[in-house]
Amino acid sequence: MKISRSLAAVAAAGLAAATLTACGDDDGGGGGSGDTITVWSLENQTDRVQATQAVADRFTAASGIKVKIVATDENQFSSLITSAAAAGTLPDVVGALPLAAVAQMATNDLLDTGAAKEVVDGLGAGTFSPRALELTAQDGKQLAVPSDGWAQLLFYRTDLFEKAGLTAPDTYDKIRAAAAKLNTGGTAGVTLATVPNDAFTAQSFENFALGNGCELVAADKTITLDSPQCVQSFQLYGDLATKYSVPGAQDVDSTRATYFAGKAAMVVWSSFLLDELAGLRNDALPTCPQCKSDRTFLAKNTGVVTAISGPGGKPAQFGEITSWAITNGGERTDAAKRFVTYMMNEGYTDWLGIAPEGKFPVRKGDASAPDKFTKAWNELPAGVDTKQPLGKVFPPEVIEALQNSPDSFQRWGFPQKQGALVGATLGELPVPKAINALAGGDGDAAAAAKQAAEDVRTIQKSLE
Repeated sequence: MKISRSLAAVAAAGLAAATLTACGDDDGGGGGSGDTITVWSLENQTDRVQATQAVADRFTAASGIKVKIVATDENQFSSLITSAAAAGTLPDVVGALPLAAVAQMATNDLLDTGAAKEVVDGLGAGTFSPRALELTAQDGKQLAVPSDGWAQLLFYRTDLFEKAGLTAPDTYDKIRAAAAKLNTGGTAGVTLATVPNDAFTAQSFENFALGNGCELVAADKTITLDSPQCVQSFQLYGDLATKYSVPGAQDVDSTRATYFAGKAAMVVWSSFLLDELAGLRNDALPTCPQCKSDRTFLAKNTGVVTAISGPGGKPAQFGEITSWAITNGGERTDAAKRFVTYMMNEGYTDWLGIAPEGKFPVRKGDASAPDKFTKAWNELPAGVDTKQPLGKVFPPEVIEALQNSPDSFQRWGFPQKQGALVGATLGELPVPKAINALAGGDGDAAAAAKQAAEDVRTIQKSLE
């Protein structure tokens, strides 16, 4: 197997630091008996590992192929996979793999793209979301099998919007106008992330930028974060943060708390907010005055915008597609393909049921029932302390928008075949740093865009 110089360089350090937790009784790594496959899963919370192993056990009962699920921390994945590659102990399959990690594995020739294509073709490419297949393919190769997705969303108070005569905030102008009009009486117009050291800030900004034609990089690898479209996106984000939001740097926890307290008319958050918004988690309950007598008040009075558009673009949204990746050069490729096929077919509903609020189906159904899995997802119980289908809490138009959201997912860098650059920016977080400076009054939108672009160019040079 070919291993790049970048892989070899970090391999030694990674193995020493690696901590993996396995379900099953076989040895770790890619080695082992011929009838056992090792599957790393980035769904590494204990309950999710156990749920994944339960689905895998049903596959074993049907196929005779044993499966060992190994919980893998996403923050350690880069070092873990490079170490495993250097040591010749790659897992047979990696699950819940985000796009940047798929790109990293592809760059280092660790993916069996032929096997991924065989699985997709066997299931029927037409049963998948076209956008999900597009984001997980490059140069005509299907890098991995897209599994599910979560969306970055703009949540808004429908009751406040209706009272103010406002329509859904799905454009730059509507968002700005709503934030200005509703920023009164102890309620902020919007709350959104501004901390410099968190990918959540980057995701929130990218969700706005994509719909305005603001891109990270062009097809010729030119960094374009200082384009007029991007300056316009920085301007909107900066105005929202400084004029119509709550004071101080905002992060994933504070933005949720502000919206849940009824002190913001809009919040930018991921779809993982849904079960909490519905009052299904005791450690993150809505606390608004009306929520004391009805914990579902906010859910009943919240709408979602899945795709935003600016004057320089068309509707788009940030979304993460996670995938099943089959590794390159393994001895159990056939067993790996059978396992992934099972997880995307017989076991698919159970896999989605591990966390429905963050696992939107990207395979809609099969040849006999084209909407089989989207219908099943609608009935899956979400939540932790209380379990209830999201379709029982949120109105039909919200559920339909969520189901269809993967079809409008876009991402910086991947259409331009620059997934490796995207992955590298996650370490430096140049855009969150620029956002934080802008929100703190340090320079204007043009300066923020210029600084972010210069920082990304530095990162790009380091990859050459």
